[in-house]
Amino acid sequence: MAKQSRTPKNTKSFEQHLWDTADKLRGSVESSEYKHVVLSLIFLKFVSDTFEARRQVLIDEGKGGYLDMVEFYTMKNVFYLPEPARWSHIQKHAKQGDIALKIDTALATVEKTNPSLRGALPDNYFSRLGLDSSKLAALIDSIDNIDTVADKEQDVVGRVYEYFLGKFAATEGKGGGEFYTPKCVVNLIAEMIEPFQGKIYDPCCGSGGMFVQSIKFVESHQGSTKDISIYGQEQTGATYKLAKMNLAIRGIASNLGDVPADTFFKDQHPDLKADFILANPPFNLDQWRAADELTDDPRWAGYEVPPVGNANYAWILHMMSKLSETGVAGFVLANGSMSTNTKGEGAIRQKMIENDLVDCMIALPGQLFYTTQIPVCLWFMTKNKKAQTIAGHTDSNHRNREGETLFIDARNIGSMIDRTHKELTADDIAHIARTYHAWRGEAKDGSYEDIPGFCKAATLDEIKANDYVLTPGRYVGAAAIEDDGIPFEEKMTELSQMLYRQMAEAEKLDSVIRRNLEGLGYGE
Repeated sequence: MAKQSRTPKNTKSFEQHLWDTADKLRGSVESSEYKHVVLSLIFLKFVSDTFEARRQVLIDEGKGGYLDMVEFYTMKNVFYLPEPARWSHIQKHAKQGDIALKIDTALATVEKTNPSLRGALPDNYFSRLGLDSSKLAALIDSIDNIDTVADKEQDVVGRVYEYFLGKFAATEGKGGGEFYTPKCVVNLIAEMIEPFQGKIYDPCCGSGGMFVQSIKFVESHQGSTKDISIYGQEQTGATYKLAKMNLAIRGIASNLGDVPADTFFKDQHPDLKADFILANPPFNLDQWRAADELTDDPRWAGYEVPPVGNANYAWILHMMSKLSETGVAGFVLANGSMSTNTKGEGAIRQKMIENDLVDCMIALPGQLFYTTQIPVCLWFMTKNKKAQTIAGHTDSNHRNREGETLFIDARNIGSMIDRTHKELTADDIAHIARTYHAWRGEAKDGSYEDIPGFCKAATLDEIKANDYVLTPGRYVGAAAIEDDGIPFEEKMTELSQMLYRQMAEAEKLDSVIRRNLEGLGYGE
């Protein structure tokens, strides 16, 4: 646990204390930059704590002669740190004027000594930013209070990372969407597709949140993380580093490609067929290719070429090209993707529906995202609804969903966590996921039924009758109105009397208006 572990309810958590200290740096550093300062230091503290813990075990076992042998650390998935890379060295020199240079040297040494971290850590970042030494020293002192390895069950450093990524996303506004998806949305996708076993892929992985929650899902359902492998890609260099650090602190092995790169133009997993795809692509990405580029790309085979002005359908077709025959994809898109007919998008959607690829559509409530006010939805797609083996279920467990798509309208659920932001609760997530799994024939607690205003299993003919629009509101209908217990005759009498009173009032107003018009010389 952290040294400030348990505090009274009305005092700040250690994450909040750490945030307040880090926030003092913001006056001299751009918010988009200073998250890398803070998270890099937390990462350095964590790898140092794990190194020192392993080093002590070797001493206790009488293996002092092996203390500087890298293999005795990597065999336990621990990064070996030479003296200049250790947190104790940073803490010892925290009050010196060249502390930024020492931090840069430490990070470079960690990366050089551990090939698996190649490309993960900032390069000469601290020296370049010209940080105030006293504020940096204060931040180091605060981070020193976190014991990152004392309580593995609490996953202290993981909590800090999650907390900070969310805070940075809120601070940066729209720019925060490049690296952060709200945790409740990621949790919902994971609970829907149940990534227990196989290959997991995210083509625009940001800071790696989809992977982290997938791992947590497996652990919380008593699965083995050895049964999954992780593949991803990220275009933005700084965000690519965040993802590698975020996964490294949790001991998650991954293949994010050799370098940060554009998924459309430098696909670093060309032969991948994933069992699970989780993603939050950039919304409505404009000018993602030139008019004459990627026109014959095999990812669009059988479909129209996605338009230059919006990459939404390019992302969808890319993900479907990466999906195994029994896999399932769940991803976030702007609501416009469900109904657009712009420049071939409607034709692509129609073809995907006719090919029976769309498994489930969910309309989400507003105000979930820190980074955009654009209404969003979740798409779930699969290539083979009839013969599927997902999350340990055999084919016989699955209901035959051929020619059918589940629509869920979740716009009216969720709880406000502050004046401007909403969150899906654990109960909300469970309710939605349970509905989906009941429809798939996987639920242990009841069969599926349509619920007016919330969910509807629609046939291909019904979708065709709605011009291939996938907006859940078109299908689920209105929620049933609860009986208020008032007899019909009594209610009708009351409504009739109210109508008569309003009609009498209307006659009086008409009379006043006529007199006024006559007074102005506009009488009949």
